[in-house]
Amino acid sequence: MATYPNLLKPLDLGFTTLKNRVLMGSMHTGLEETGDWNRVAEFYAERARGDVALMVTGGIGPNLEGSVLPGAAMMVSEQDIENHRVVTDRVHEAGGKIAMQILHAGRYSYGPKCVAPSPVKSPISPFPPNELDEDGIEKQIADIVEAARKAKLAGYDGVEIMGSEGYFLNQFLVTHTNKRTDRWGGSYENRMRLPLEVVRRTREATGTDFIIIYRLSMIDLVPDGSTFDEVVQLAQEIEKAGATIINTGIGWHEARIPTIATSVPRAAFAWVTKKLMGKVGIPVITSNRINTPEVAEEVLSTGCADMVSLARPMLADAYFVAKAARGETSHIAPCIACNQACLDHTFGGKLTSCLVNPRACHETELPIEPATDIKTLAVVGSGPAGLSTAITAAERGHKVTLFDQSDEIGGQLNMAKQIPGKEEFWGLVDWYRAMVTDLGIEVKLNTTATPDMLAGFDEVVIATGVLPRDPEIPGQDGPNVVNYIDVLRGKAKVGHKVAVIGAGGIGFDVSEFLAHEGTSPTVDLPLWMKEWGVTDPAEHRSGLAPEGPQPEEPAREITLLQRKKTKHGKGLGKTTGWIHRAALKMKDVNFVGGVNYEKIDASGLHVSFGEARENPTVIEADTIVLCAGQVSERSLAEALESQGTKVHVIGGADVAAELDAKRAINQGTRLAAAL
Repeated sequence: MATYPNLLKPLDLGFTTLKNRVLMGSMHTGLEETGDWNRVAEFYAERARGDVALMVTGGIGPNLEGSVLPGAAMMVSEQDIENHRVVTDRVHEAGGKIAMQILHAGRYSYGPKCVAPSPVKSPISPFPPNELDEDGIEKQIADIVEAARKAKLAGYDGVEIMGSEGYFLNQFLVTHTNKRTDRWGGSYENRMRLPLEVVRRTREATGTDFIIIYRLSMIDLVPDGSTFDEVVQLAQEIEKAGATIINTGIGWHEARIPTIATSVPRAAFAWVTKKLMGKVGIPVITSNRINTPEVAEEVLSTGCADMVSLARPMLADAYFVAKAARGETSHIAPCIACNQACLDHTFGGKLTSCLVNPRACHETELPIEPATDIKTLAVVGSGPAGLSTAITAAERGHKVTLFDQSDEIGGQLNMAKQIPGKEEFWGLVDWYRAMVTDLGIEVKLNTTATPDMLAGFDEVVIATGVLPRDPEIPGQDGPNVVNYIDVLRGKAKVGHKVAVIGAGGIGFDVSEFLAHEGTSPTVDLPLWMKEWGVTDPAEHRSGLAPEGPQPEEPAREITLLQRKKTKHGKGLGKTTGWIHRAALKMKDVNFVGGVNYEKIDASGLHVSFGEARENPTVIEADTIVLCAGQVSERSLAEALESQGTKVHVIGGADVAAELDAKRAINQGTRLAAAL
């Protein structure tokens, strides 16, 4: 049995003890904005039942001007206190502890009433902020402190004061956003006056038996950010002002360096937090891309921090800590840091969930309960749709048989995991394999299911996925043309000059796969830091390397083409699309849009532009890779339906839209929950 002595060790805060070293970091789920406080309470209570030591809510605004969005949750009224008490009571009944994050967004607030130290507009908001005068600053301090006082009345064990990620307090700290010349600007002593005043007055208002976490930006990753000496100075003064714990913030939201996406190495910034260890006497928490008990234990055992913050992993599996304590690490549903159902939903105005766990934030409306009528279930296809159906159905007690033509489960996840930057998919497939084995699901690989094989099952689920769409380009049957499946499975030889047809998610993945050779930066932290221009903030202000990004030379010359005139990758994730575009541009990939594919011959790919098919051009290429979309593989479903057999068709077999694992897993889970 794996043991995690540092991870599971209690932490004595003096007036209270945390049961282990795991904090569930703050996430903007949108739950508080639903007004369904039972639903909010159940989300947090389930994580409390999973034995996380301390949870932090999503950001709660202290006033209207500081709220992240119009209609965002605030702590300003007596009714707010009563609503939040529903949450804290439920968490305490479940044996947990919870802190409320007080988030003043400053110039990041998405509205015309936003305020900031100086009228410097954020590049990620259309609203220029209003510069605060002395009275305005006093109001912001008073409102934050009052929100903390109300949080204590609502039963919270503490608050987290958000001072990082480029939000309000962080905006006062750096000359990037603070151009003031009064006592709130100029020298660093003046610029850090606001966060210190907030912490000091919050401690006075809440007493000594209340957790105050200060979220401190350890590395800003924006021009004119903090030096590390300033970070240490602030941390020491924050401790004196009365904070209980310092939590790590990494990078501003406007930084053009990825900090939590799947292509970021695991625990990529723990070394930054380690630099603060020993310089303050209160516990320090590290964060970002810590997603397994092994990674967390390593971070703690090497002295990088006193605690670890896990946010999205707690969406993927509410019982992360409890399973680690029981030695059931292989049963922990892994966070793959895809952002697709969490941050992409948040920035799209949707309720948060999780790609690998659709029950996240839907605990009350998607219960997984023992079946009263045990059925035999045939699932054809072991991609994400079929696997989620099979596992959920087996958990409920149904007898499941899983069929697949391949020699391994995982479907197209097995191609995704080959992409540099998507190594987390290996862990996802491993988790599926462990769950299938432990649940006793009968697996028939290398098997082409037929209607006769499926006769006699109570329910038949068709999850046969997709086939590549035929782009019907003259000459595509030539020896210099291959499809993305053969490329990613290593069955196709690809030359130095490559034209990739199709700039959707698969086209981007194939381009990244072909542009890299050798070690993936995602598994080599120094290489990744060099690629993105990250350095020690003790050497260069804000942690930005003066020479900028220094990626390795591309392995091939690649042209990525699409019929649409729109921006390449427009359909990629809201929070990750820019990363993929930047990564390919650093590899000198040529983006070409608005093309017509005329023909392919030995000289390469012939294209024209626009409806008039103008400017005929030859894209010289040794190899042309077809990534021109997918069509549903429904042949088995149609054969069964023609015989009158009722089937459930899910995943890509239902709708061929890129390789949408989020939709496939959600569909499969919900189907199995309803059978």
